[in-house]
Amino acid sequence: MPPEDLPGLSDLCAEVAAAARALAAAGLVLGASGNLSARRGDHVAVTPTGARLARVQAEDITVVDLEGTVVGGSGLAPTSEIDLHLGAYRRFSTGSVIHTHSPHATALACVLEEVPCIHYGMLALGGDIRVAPYRTFGTPELAELTLTALEGKAAALMASHGAIVLGADIAQAYEHAELLEWACGLYVTATRMGTPHVLDAAERADVVAAIAARRHAAMRPAGEPAA
Repeated sequence: MPPEDLPGLSDLCAEVAAAARALAAAGLVLGASGNLSARRGDHVAVTPTGARLARVQAEDITVVDLEGTVVGGSGLAPTSEIDLHLGAYRRFSTGSVIHTHSPHATALACVLEEVPCIHYGMLALGGDIRVAPYRTFGTPELAELTLTALEGKAAALMASHGAIVLGADIAQAYEHAELLEWACGLYVTATRMGTPHVLDAAERADVVAAIAARRHAAMRPAGEPAA
């Protein structure tokens, strides 16, 4: 069943496919590693199992319901990590899920139990990045442990495996995937030079307050004095 047979989902399939190709071009996935999805209502457009993301097109994307039943799109079996994707939609009401094997994030997932918040930009992901314990890919155990690591976060690492990010939509999830890889690369570089400074609770609160103040200022009509 082609994507257009499900009203309103052909564009979502195209967005997922475009993001898949962009992830490959950016080096955040390699070959058939990684997967991504986006939700609209009770349907999820997701990359199929074994897909080489650099070549994925809209007609390759599978559409499933929230129970994982294939209901449209290419009709191909969804990624082996479908339990993780659907679990994220059910638990966090997110709009998109991206799982990468990006180099720095995956390297840190092989050696750390948590990536500390060494830069204020990481607050967009929830601060410190947890690493879910290792389990075999595609298993319910891996999905559950990874979802636990994502509690209160927009990103997590998966031990000796890769990374996962959430977003309100696929564009934001892609931005989070880029940010996570950048932050992990920053940590790798910083630790080569010394011991990175980890932002404490007060410093993080100051960043949040500064962002809120800037947003408030941006919303004030021109010429209106600050409170």
